[in-house]
Amino acid sequence: MPAPSAADFDRLRQLVAIEDITARQSRTIEEVFTGKELTTIPVGTAEDVTAAVAKARTAQAAWARRPVKERCAIIERYRDLAIENRDFLMDVAQAETGKARSAAQEEIVDIMLNARYYARQAAKLLKPKRVQGLLPGIVKTVVNYHPKGVVGVISPWNYPMTLSISDSIPALLAGNAVVVKPDSQTPYCTLANAELLYQAGVPREVFAVVPGPGSVVGTAIVENCDYLMFTGSTATGRSLAEQCGRRLIGFSAELGGKNPMIVTKGANLDEVAKAATRACFSNAGQLCISIERIYVEREVADEFTAKFAEQVRNMRLSPAYDFTADMGSLISEDQIKTVSGHVDDAKVKGAKVVAGGNARPDIGPLFFEPTVLADVTDEMECARNETFGPVVSIYPVDSVEEAIEKANDTEYGLNASVWAGSKAEGEAIAARIRAGTVNVDEGYALTFGSTAAPMGGMKASGVGRRHGEDGILKYTEPQTVSTARVLNLDPPLGISQTFWQKAMTPMIRAVQALPGR
Repeated sequence: MPAPSAADFDRLRQLVAIEDITARQSRTIEEVFTGKELTTIPVGTAEDVTAAVAKARTAQAAWARRPVKERCAIIERYRDLAIENRDFLMDVAQAETGKARSAAQEEIVDIMLNARYYARQAAKLLKPKRVQGLLPGIVKTVVNYHPKGVVGVISPWNYPMTLSISDSIPALLAGNAVVVKPDSQTPYCTLANAELLYQAGVPREVFAVVPGPGSVVGTAIVENCDYLMFTGSTATGRSLAEQCGRRLIGFSAELGGKNPMIVTKGANLDEVAKAATRACFSNAGQLCISIERIYVEREVADEFTAKFAEQVRNMRLSPAYDFTADMGSLISEDQIKTVSGHVDDAKVKGAKVVAGGNARPDIGPLFFEPTVLADVTDEMECARNETFGPVVSIYPVDSVEEAIEKANDTEYGLNASVWAGSKAEGEAIAARIRAGTVNVDEGYALTFGSTAAPMGGMKASGVGRRHGEDGILKYTEPQTVSTARVLNLDPPLGISQTFWQKAMTPMIRAVQALPGR
């Protein structure tokens, strides 16, 4: 199965929110598997963002007036179109990112899950909510949820459909317009889905895609939007948070991770060894929630390492546009340099390569073997810094307590994985891990796929949450409306101000003593 055709890219290119794209500077988009030119993309400017936001702001008012159920029906139609066109979407994802088809399918599944969850739940979550008022029967208090206005989404290259579209869906359903800056390496992943959103009924001005460099287009989005959703590095997240803070706009971000796995002596080592290949090497490890550190109780560390290494050596690397590959390519020369640099540094400083450890230009220009390291120490680059590639280190520990302590000994707190002798033991360990998501007897997919539950990072791994009610309500401005139904807080007729004020505290105390208060 080949990469998408030139005609496909020509069609999608017309969807960018840039006037007169033929007169613009363009950037070459390469097929990652081969390094050959696929197509080009016009490069946006700050002025393009300003224009897109202005159009979005005008269109958003009409979009917000449409009934929530009508917006939900549009997203349901989009979901159906995404399913119908899933092969083409996976082709685009593989061509632009170099990922294996199984990782490309994860993006389609995530879109399906988010679209269905929010299309089914948005009307209930956004409905005005009656809450406890100051005085029962006298004060009525309701919380309304108004859209922020124009939401900016800055998405990365590693899961370019999931992290541009799935984050936009709840924003759209909440009545916002969205302006997206896709990563410069993967713009067509967003545009391919934008085409389906437009076919489903989302107005083009309500969902605008402006490709271009982060320093220009990303900065302009932050300077013009009413709320920002970002996925990327912790360093960039800190910078964007400062910019949002100066404007006093809301900000949500999923950032870096150095995610641990704990394996106790009671775990089924064959099962763990097999599942760990997915947990560590899905999308060639270019996944914020993939596992980079494995802590194994010393009694079973050698046995686990041998079983895991065998599984890793048997993984198939391939540029195929089908499901025969276990792992695909890295996306860029920068990623190859980072991954090979971490591995070479570890080897020089005494680490042992248990499996992998080599670039594979014989398969494609950016392939690197899934790599397992042992004897990694703190002075090595890969020990505490996020590799964001197919490299994992195994650390024997003397007890579960030590494993928990070491798992938490990091500035990050995004995801973790626990494998124990029983579900109860695994859940008890999970509750002590300082990470936003923890999977018991799985690597990362269970929590990320549980779209009704919040997903995000602790510590330097993020701010805010996606998924669940948090994932849609963050795109709203809660408004409290309280109505005096019988009387207001002035003294009733015939009662003096002095008596009324003296009675206030006992009266509130009496109200608080009522059932349910």
